[in-house]
Amino acid sequence: MFDRQNKALIQLIAMKIDRALILKLEKLSKLSLSEKEREEMTGELEAMLGMVDKLSEADTEGVEPLVHVLDAVNVLRNDEPGEPSDRSEVLDNAPKADGEFFLVPNMMKDKKT
Repeated sequence: MFDRQNKALIQLIAMKIDRALILKLEKLSKLSLSEKEREEMTGELEAMLGMVDKLSEADTEGVEPLVHVLDAVNVLRNDEPGEPSDRSEVLDNAPKADGEFFLVPNMMKDKKT
């Protein structure tokens, strides 16, 4: 498991931050960046990778892998029924609603059957 993580870390550090990657990330995140913002993003991502690369210098020989920083395991509240929320109050917080339902963008293209 940790060998896989180490390989992924090495690939991440070796990644070249170039215009093609920035454009791909821009498209995937549905952003529209200016040329200046792309240059800033390139510098910021390179700085982040530099910080990750710095972690590889730490001597971790004999250190147990840490799964979670806390010893707590599954600290959950009891699932108890409560009073239902008022529809109008909930819909008032929605970006778009028709008074009865949430309105969301159509993500499916119309298909003829």
